[in-house]
Amino acid sequence: MKLLLSEEEVQKKVAALARRISRDFSGEEVLLVGVLKGAFVFLADLTRQMTIPVKIDFVRLASYGAGMRSSRKVRLTKDLETPLKGKNVVVVDDIIDTGMTLKHLSRRLKARRPNSLKVVALLDKSGRREASFQADYVGFHIDDHFVVGYGLDCAEEYRNLRGIYIFK
Repeated sequence: MKLLLSEEEVQKKVAALARRISRDFSGEEVLLVGVLKGAFVFLADLTRQMTIPVKIDFVRLASYGAGMRSSRKVRLTKDLETPLKGKNVVVVDDIIDTGMTLKHLSRRLKARRPNSLKVVALLDKSGRREASFQADYVGFHIDDHFVVGYGLDCAEEYRNLRGIYIFK
């Protein structure tokens, strides 16, 4: 493995994203929707940096299985428990790759009539995009590498690494 982003770089970016989101929703409450499993570390750190009231819920979608490439089929395996109608919702995801998962999720969530729906992603691999999708907040734009660490995995391994690494 090769280090792509150090723990310090990641933490600086997470703090900057939290400041932007807190400023954009100043005086309002936000429901953070973490996309399991990969976003749980990012969501935890982002939440601790927020300066506005937040609530948290989770969804789980699957498109990778145990492999290193998307299967192109998005399955919802855990739905939200919180009603979204009238709420400010920010979806928190670890990485945007093909865009298919977040496009699918955004369409599902918009149908529940939130007041607003935004997406924050720590990493964006726009060179791999197959579905038209753009996040509202992005930490880092990266090249087409398979990455692990900071919640990102390969077959459920390496999530505990503090930095983000290129997996070879």
